[in-house]
Amino acid sequence: MTTVQNGDHVHVHYTGRLEDGSEFDSSRDGDPLCFTVGASQVIPGFENAMVGMTVGETKTVTIPCDQAYGPHEEALLLQVPRTHFPLEITPEVGQYLELTDATSHETAVAVVTQIGDDTVTLDANHPLAGEDLTFDLELVKVGPAPEPKDDDNCGCGCGHTH
Repeated sequence: MTTVQNGDHVHVHYTGRLEDGSEFDSSRDGDPLCFTVGASQVIPGFENAMVGMTVGETKTVTIPCDQAYGPHEEALLLQVPRTHFPLEITPEVGQYLELTDATSHETAVAVVTQIGDDTVTLDANHPLAGEDLTFDLELVKVGPAPEPKDDDNCGCGCGHTH
């Protein structure tokens, strides 16, 4: 029986839960997630959990935040003067905004967490930062990493692009 190793292309069904048991994501109502183990296409803890699994095997793993989306960083809580918002944007708590660095032109997504009289607090952390994540995994298929195709399809026939 083939066991998953780095470089293998896997198809896996998963359900992700937070520490309180609430579900944050699942592939159960759709296609399995497919990725190449060792190619850094998913969070490190998820990738590491696949190594050694065999087709049909199921397991539950808890991935600490440092192997998932990292710790929640206070430095990514941004106090932005309300005057910096374009007139057409009225910030609301829970609203996601795309931020662009004026120098590097790199973009990031932040969520509005507080609105004060003069400032708006934005959180640029990943929504799951600081969370330990529990995944129920089921390995559906494993094979060699496919050759990438010109159309950016992963090449394994799953229809996903990477």
